[in-house]
Amino acid sequence: MQAADWKSKGKFISVAGRSIFVVDEGRRAAPVLLILHGYPSCSYDYWKVLPLLSRYFRVIIHDHLGFGFSDKPTDYSYSLIEQAEMALALWQEMGIKEAHLLGHDYGTSVVTEIVARWNFGFRPIQIKSINIGNGSMLIDMAQLLLSQKILIHKTLGPLLAQVATRRYFQYNMKKLWADPGQYNPQEMDVIFDINFDPAARKVFSKITRYILERYKFYNRWLDQGLYQTDLPIHIYWADKDPVAVIAMAHRLHKNIPGSTLEILENVGHYPMLEAPEPWARMILRHIAPVAKP
Repeated sequence: MQAADWKSKGKFISVAGRSIFVVDEGRRAAPVLLILHGYPSCSYDYWKVLPLLSRYFRVIIHDHLGFGFSDKPTDYSYSLIEQAEMALALWQEMGIKEAHLLGHDYGTSVVTEIVARWNFGFRPIQIKSINIGNGSMLIDMAQLLLSQKILIHKTLGPLLAQVATRRYFQYNMKKLWADPGQYNPQEMDVIFDINFDPAARKVFSKITRYILERYKFYNRWLDQGLYQTDLPIHIYWADKDPVAVIAMAHRLHKNIPGSTLEILENVGHYPMLEAPEPWARMILRHIAPVAKP
């Protein structure tokens, strides 16, 4: 699927004066699954699994501000807290009353901010379950890529964002696949084309500083968030992720009362692209409303 094909599947919704790109598929009467994508990609990550997930759910995926086809304003902090606010405002604008919430990578920290707010009594939508995977919420355990370390630097980060090439992007992304035979450079070309236009390059280093927020809000998002919530939490992890290592999944499972853990073996950081059907069926085994795929 090319960038234009994916764009044709979605629409733009204005939230607080910002244009947010949203893909919304499945029966309107079906239970809702809200997906929060990762970094440095966009909603396109889910193009392979959307047909299966939308058999059971109304699936809503949006590009966070600064990503994909959504606006990339320079007058925006790109805090994960603000991304959570935008997501909640978007869902309210769309009339969503209750939903399952699924986050991957960067999206898991948007999820944890929403969980923290839930624990504090702020509940603009009813959350049926929390589903998280392959995100470095336990930032002390993360094995960050060199490019990530450079991008959070105040001086070097903006410079790398401006000069990074398609080849450099491909080089870094390929490291995240466990099976090189499943890596599709054409898919990464699409993500690069969608995500790295001139407007994106101006804000990409600022976006990458979300990593620092994982340190700053560690207690809010974990000790006061995931570890204390009454929400059902399902953890899904691909075990060959070189950044969000499998030990994170076991530690989260140990510390989150009542959580479930399911592991996808011999798969890397982007399981929805590397092993789409096994990953989707793993999700559906826990939250599918009718059938057991």
